[in-house]
Amino acid sequence: MQLIASTGGRDVGREDVLPPTGDDALDAYSQVVTAVAERLRPSVVSLSVLVRGPVGEAGAAGSAVVLSGDGMLLTSAHVVEGVRGGAATTYDGQELPFEVVGADPLSDIAVLRAYGGELSAAEVGDADRLRVGQLVVAIGNPRGLSGSVTAGVVSALGRSLPTRSGAATRVVENVIQTDAALNPGNSGGALVDWRGRLVGLNTAVAGIGLGLAVPIDTTTQRIIGALVSVGRFRRAYLGIAGEQRPLPPSVNRWLERSEGVAVHAVVAGSPAARAGIRPGDVILDVDGEPVATTGQLQRLMVEEAIGSAVSVRVLRDGGISELTTVLDELRT
Repeated sequence: MQLIASTGGRDVGREDVLPPTGDDALDAYSQVVTAVAERLRPSVVSLSVLVRGPVGEAGAAGSAVVLSGDGMLLTSAHVVEGVRGGAATTYDGQELPFEVVGADPLSDIAVLRAYGGELSAAEVGDADRLRVGQLVVAIGNPRGLSGSVTAGVVSALGRSLPTRSGAATRVVENVIQTDAALNPGNSGGALVDWRGRLVGLNTAVAGIGLGLAVPIDTTTQRIIGALVSVGRFRRAYLGIAGEQRPLPPSVNRWLERSEGVAVHAVVAGSPAARAGIRPGDVILDVDGEPVATTGQLQRLMVEEAIGSAVSVRVLRDGGISELTTVLDELRT
């Protein structure tokens, strides 16, 4: 904006940049959300499923995100748990039968294949690049509503989400917390960044005005790849329950690390039990890889480790012991 001021008969011109008004900011925000919603609407479908329950079969609903134009869909595992049949309905009214290709309840991720329609795949982003305060948009297609949209910010990163499958339990790490409200039926829908890239899969309501989303990152993309190719994701299994714990100052100085995983319980007959790991031990590393959190320990329990002999170094009674065991496959 060019402003002209009169000083002693001279006109002095200067460039003055005025801050945006509240209306300008709201308009820019609305334009971003609208553009993201229009871009993603063809890539989010509504799921109608028939599940087996204790008193017979009942209908349920959820959402899913299109992974590929040939019909691969991504949704939450709990949406299709016990599914007997169902259909995916697109934003423009196509109703497509689907089957479950593979599900991993311990990460709450499932892959479906829909048949007979033309679909538009979502662009996949990277949740590791998210920052607290960043704008995100939650898009679902609940109960046939065409593109339910809510917007908010990433309110926390690194949340944990306990999951269970049969006797097996696991904690999903690095879950995204957002204040983009989740509507009924939004589970399995898309959480996207301001560019419309898929960064999370909406999975649960964490409280009033808060939602949780499983991140789409290197770890979950590996799980998705396994579900697409072989229908399941295999994990190695140590067999302990524990939590992060600070190390004594003397151990901290010696190892140059501050925390380990304190063992609360050991599953009978598990690799940990065979190795002689006991409640009260603090696991320092597995096969030379330091572990300070249960999440770091879980990340070492990969398919390639099944049947492998590993060393486990633990802090016990003020000293350090090195134990060896062979990892089993986690059965759910």
